[in-house]
Amino acid sequence: MVGDLNPKQLTGLDDTHLVPLSGGHRLQSDVAQAYAALAADAQEAGFDLAVASAYRSFSRQLVIWNGKARGERAVHDDQGRSVPMSELSPALQLRAILRYSAIPGTSRHHWGTDLDVYDAAAVPPDYELQLSVAEVAPGGMFDALHSWLDARMAEGRSHGFYRPYDEDRAGVAPERWHLSYAPLSVKCAAQINEELLAACWDCAEVAEAMLLREEIERNWSEIMARFVAVPQDWCPRQSWS
Repeated sequence: MVGDLNPKQLTGLDDTHLVPLSGGHRLQSDVAQAYAALAADAQEAGFDLAVASAYRSFSRQLVIWNGKARGERAVHDDQGRSVPMSELSPALQLRAILRYSAIPGTSRHHWGTDLDVYDAAAVPPDYELQLSVAEVAPGGMFDALHSWLDARMAEGRSHGFYRPYDEDRAGVAPERWHLSYAPLSVKCAAQINEELLAACWDCAEVAEAMLLREEIERNWSEIMARFVAVPQDWCPRQSWS
């Protein structure tokens, strides 16, 4: 075992550490209980806290990653414009994808500790959820929920959930909708390293090679620092256990 999860669980190749939620989502048991408590508090405050995405497997992340690397899935810049991937060097392709998508094996969604949330009560009829900056920006349809969550986090009453991507640090774009259960995710994050990921990418369960791997390995230290690691102050230290 590595920490509380084994290497395959950490990299999204094994989902035996998860329990089901409504809507087909899955989380670790402790995280599911904490989320239920947070959702109950939200309901009392007038919000319908809902999950857009929770656990995501390695294979699912690989489909997303390779699709973007091939130009089969759209890649957008910070203004929402499509990035012309075929015109970019591998180095620039990599950075364009990493702004909004994690390298397979590194996604925090593999751990069953992280989830993307929204206020189902605020969604207009026939609206397709985007998880976009506009939705969570001041005045956006989910701003009220996230302002409430901000206050709960500041007061230490968010049941262990905080935002790993709360601001722009020239790496992953800010994701106000992304919550992480700190008591477990801090431990998981500490175990992610190049050796663990190389073993994951080379294992028999991975049927398709990950594109842009050479570019990732060529710049591993920078990639790890900018797009995988999050600063220690993303959550209060007392929430680590």
